[in-house]
Amino acid sequence: MNRKGVFRIFDHLVLVLVSIVMIVPIYWVLKTSLTGENLFNYPPSLIPRNPNIYYFVDVYYWIPFLRYFFNSIFVSMIVVLANILFNAMAAYALRFKFPGKKLLIVTYLGLMMIPFQATIIPAFLLTKYMGLLNSYMGLAFPLASTIINIFVLKAAFDSIPGSLFDAALIDGMKEWKILFQIYIPLSKPAMATNIILTFVWSWNNFIWPLIIISNKDMQTLPLGLSTFLSYFENTSGQMYAFVIMVIAPIILVFFMNQKRFMSGMISGAVKG
Repeated sequence: MNRKGVFRIFDHLVLVLVSIVMIVPIYWVLKTSLTGENLFNYPPSLIPRNPNIYYFVDVYYWIPFLRYFFNSIFVSMIVVLANILFNAMAAYALRFKFPGKKLLIVTYLGLMMIPFQATIIPAFLLTKYMGLLNSYMGLAFPLASTIINIFVLKAAFDSIPGSLFDAALIDGMKEWKILFQIYIPLSKPAMATNIILTFVWSWNNFIWPLIIISNKDMQTLPLGLSTFLSYFENTSGQMYAFVIMVIAPIILVFFMNQKRFMSGMISGAVKG
């Protein structure tokens, strides 16, 4: 076996070990959600003993899980649609040369370094003045557009030949049609990246809903988890059952768009 083959086997072994390290926590959460065993038992059992779904039933009945699930889904869909629209328009505009373009890009990059926690008070005041407290639009407002996804789409749009844009103009197409009928369909990997990232960020958002939501019927799943924990003292089985029910949609969305997501991330990394 030559040296190249040895390095390839070594690379695969490293990838397998890393994959196991990444999978073990997820497996442990799933196992605990089915058995409810004490996390501090020693030695730990790798195989579930007497698995059952009772803990999932507890989650369903002790809190209005379906209501919280609907709220999270609905808000995440608003965020995804808003990002597709606003990020695509911003990325399309950045294709062109105009005065102050470099300054605008530098400003975007600088804003990416400001954490959301530093702007949460002005964001709350804006949301309050617009009358969006305790509303789905208020929950979606801070994530309606994300700078990193603008650059991902810009990289994808820059890779499309300019001759295609010129031909569309010659044919009399309006620019909004060029964007939605040519650029977006040709940038499916970048769009998949936008969808997955914004969905995950919206789905996992906790601080913002905690601040603007006072109506229990408007709570999302992260807030529902804190409510749920107040009902139980020994929460191992129920808590991890709740976690599985929360992360399942994220895993499903990722696997549905996995290939396009990876392609979009690579495209955004190598083109500017």
